[in-house]
Amino acid sequence: MLDGLRLVAALMVVAYHFIAYDRGTVLPWGAGAERVFPWLSLPASYGWLGVQLFFLISGFVICLSAWGRTPGEFLRSRVIRLYPAYWAAALLTFAVLSLWPVVREPVGVSDLLVNLTMLQEPLGVRPVDAVYWTLWVEARFYLLFAIVVWRGLTPRSATLFGYGWLVAAAVATQADVPALDVIVMPRHAPYFVAGIALFLVHRGGGHVTLWALCGAAFLMAQHDVAGQVVHVSRDVLGRPLPVAPALLLLAAIFAIMALVATGRADRIRWRWLTVAGTLTYPLYLVHEYAGWTLIAALHPHLPRYATLAIVVAVVTAAAWLLHRYVERPAAQLLRRHLTRPLPR
Repeated sequence: MLDGLRLVAALMVVAYHFIAYDRGTVLPWGAGAERVFPWLSLPASYGWLGVQLFFLISGFVICLSAWGRTPGEFLRSRVIRLYPAYWAAALLTFAVLSLWPVVREPVGVSDLLVNLTMLQEPLGVRPVDAVYWTLWVEARFYLLFAIVVWRGLTPRSATLFGYGWLVAAAVATQADVPALDVIVMPRHAPYFVAGIALFLVHRGGGHVTLWALCGAAFLMAQHDVAGQVVHVSRDVLGRPLPVAPALLLLAAIFAIMALVATGRADRIRWRWLTVAGTLTYPLYLVHEYAGWTLIAALHPHLPRYATLAIVVAVVTAAAWLLHRYVERPAAQLLRRHLTRPLPR
């Protein structure tokens, strides 16, 4: 079921970028998305909530994958999981933008090399693709959670970490200390904490302290989402966006994750979802700028829905190729080398 939710999250983000997003000079369709897709642009305008779903799933899965591991094993597993597909996607996007700089000018070679470290945001370097901002958020979450793993990951320590993180996020919201915001991530903390709490429910039962933690995270998350609707409406889309649908969608996301945590979604075991789940990370990485470039090339010659279908199929195929011929073999290679003991 988690693989299915990953797929939903990825498709939400893809829909947002292809059907709703039209900030500034980014008009791959040649006109505003609201004019090109008058019926689809409004629901697709909430697709950015796919990122929040990704973060919630990440809290669940990272707690699962860290259980019983040392901090070194945990961090190595994250490097192996994230970097191979990321390197391939960054190089592919750089190549596409270098050959066809229609929607964006490519970054310089020096900036590309910095991007390969995944540290472009803290170093103030322009990203190869704008969607990479979430990777810095994920990396900081891994580092924070590695402290819990180092101290000893137990249901009690993970629960205390969740409550402590929410309190720190609330303090950071009011403190106006940039360094604290970087560490605590007050906007994103509720989603990771909710994922952790729901994994603990899944692992050991729904103790009231865990449901209370998840409830507190939801209350903070809905406040964040209400603010994000205002931001997206005013600064990104330039058109009114009602708040209520976003809050209902957020509640549905939490409810579905609660069904997963309590085992009520275990009957959904479609084999194809596992394959789809493996494609969501490379799909997320490659879809935006490469997809926009392809839209700009095709839409003058094809109907809009045919263009959309072809572009979605192409970026999905690219994601499969990256997973099959880059991510999997590179991950195996990294696993062999990173698990070797250091020479004395």
